[in-house]
Amino acid sequence: MPKTATLTVRLDPKVKREAIKVFDKLGITASQAVTLYFSQVSAENGLPFRPHIPNEETERAIQDALAGRNLKSFDNMEDLFKDLGLPDA
Repeated sequence: MPKTATLTVRLDPKVKREAIKVFDKLGITASQAVTLYFSQVSAENGLPFRPHIPNEETERAIQDALAGRNLKSFDNMEDLFKDLGLPDA
């Protein structure tokens, strides 16, 4: 089937650069990557990944982590395991 449709997309230039690096490693062009994505959407009759919205507890944890709140750090694995109530590995 000949390719005759054109798609124009606006996106963050940084996102584009990072994606192009991945496509280069995979040996495909951005156009091929978009074609693969659209093909998967068509084949699965939906997105080829499961989008989700975090629940309130997860969202709070994400915001705390981004702000550097309520974080724990450990000097070694033994201290981490002890804090988790797990036997030493």
